[in-house]
Amino acid sequence: MARLWGALLVVCLFVSLMANLQLFSGVRHYYSLFLETQLDPLGLKAFPTSSTGKKEKPRVVILGDSRASAWPAPGFWHDGYQVLNRGIGGQTSAQVLGRFGGHVAHLQPDLVLIQLGLNDLKAIGLFPERREEIVAACKANLTELVRLSREQGAVVLLSTIFPVGKVPLARRFVWSDEISAAVVQMNSFIRSLQTEGVVVLDAYDFLVGEDGLVKPAYASDFLHLNAEGYARLNSELQRLVGM
Repeated sequence: MARLWGALLVVCLFVSLMANLQLFSGVRHYYSLFLETQLDPLGLKAFPTSSTGKKEKPRVVILGDSRASAWPAPGFWHDGYQVLNRGIGGQTSAQVLGRFGGHVAHLQPDLVLIQLGLNDLKAIGLFPERREEIVAACKANLTELVRLSREQGAVVLLSTIFPVGKVPLARRFVWSDEISAAVVQMNSFIRSLQTEGVVVLDAYDFLVGEDGLVKPAYASDFLHLNAEGYARLNSELQRLVGM
């Protein structure tokens, strides 16, 4: 019996150690992200803000948050287009809008692919009383990004916000079902923006499963897609733009 209790104690200590290491890693990650944002609020240092030289091919700019930064250029763009990724992980729509002039305008894009919004809506978990304010600001920022892109003469390709997966235990105390509800609300707004020169790729529609979560085959973690998810996106993108 003493051996059994000893073994259980060792297991409990090991589990506790692993949990504390995971907690420390999470705290370090978010504190580092906070400090980086303090030092460079818009992330302007992430990319050159000067001209990239003579434009020899039509330019595509992929713009947005971590989901945009991880989006690989589809094969059908490789020969005929110069694809530049200007996604930055963790950014809200306000940050992306704030750096449009420094990261996008000087590139003279012919097409701007935009994927953003979830980092705005995640805040609802901590500020539920500000839900409508957060959604309204996200809508306004996205609308302005579309206007600025069209003012540049670029076609805009808007992606609806990807669905999330099962929320891990460590995130549940800062999460809310209202976040997923706001994603649905925001996606309805994104679809309404389709007009001449503005095309909507309804990523949510083919990434979501019957349970309202991202299909497991497409998930890297509960917020991000894996290679198969992006392959599906690019397949639908090719079908949409007819290339």
